[in-house]
Amino acid sequence: MSSEVERDKAHLIDHPRRPLAQRAGAILWPSFFAAGVATMVLFAFVDPVELAAISFPDFDLSPQAGHTIAFLGFWACAASACTFTWILLRPNSRYNKSLNRQ
Repeated sequence: MSSEVERDKAHLIDHPRRPLAQRAGAILWPSFFAAGVATMVLFAFVDPVELAAISFPDFDLSPQAGHTIAFLGFWACAASACTFTWILLRPNSRYNKSLNRQ
């Protein structure tokens, strides 16, 4: 009997908010790792100087600048995907309040 009551009240429990550092770390660290892997895979097959000559022929980019631009682009893409996943995984008890408050 008590397990049924606990199960009914389980959806009313609001989970505590995580610290900002933990929330930011949960988004930034996996995206940093994914960007590093994507950058390594890209530049294992593509020379950054040739890519810069094709992409930006008017600019003289060094290989380090090419690596940096690619890494930051990959990091931004991965961070946006992690952020979207975080938004979708937030507990609904915090945002979908019951209209029957007892």
